Amino acid sequence: MNSTTKVLVPNKEWLVKDGPTKVGSILKIKKGYYFLKDGKTVPFKDLAEIHTQLGIEEFEENLKKNKLEKTVTEYNIYDYPCSSKPYNPVYNVKKKLPLFAKSDKSKSQYCAGYYTIKFRKGWVKSFCPKLITLERYAYHGPFKTEQEMKNALTTTKS
Repeated sequence: MNSTTKVLVPNKEWLVKDGPTKVGSILKIKKGYYFLKDGKTVPFKDLAEIHTQLGIEEFEENLKKNKLEKTVTEYNIYDYPCSSKPYNPVYNVKKKLPLFAKSDKSKSQYCAGYYTIKFRKGWVKSFCPKLITLERYAYHGPFKTEQEMKNALTTTKS
């Protein structure tokens, strides 16, 4: 088998593919790795053993590529960061919120930036919450950076 992997959960779970065909998956556990295929599990000590026995190529390289891709694709709406590609960006002047949808046909609106939201148990950090959440609960924001939000959270809790 001359397979490649696709990262599902960084440093924890990978999908094993032989060309376009899904073959199985690899899970990282405390004392090694498991290869799951057709409901059966095969234990492995380390990545080198997986490479030699299963012939998997690009195991670590694939992981590094995905980390780089995540850092490169950053989206902003009116200078506020957002969690995914924004569709239909709008700035609500009345509420002073940068709004966007996560898909072209979506009716849910999200607020770009960082926020602190007061739920029953206290203040919580949030990144790109839904507009309806901010309408239901007290909040502070939007903040352009995570550090600004953390500073506001510490002053709010004091």
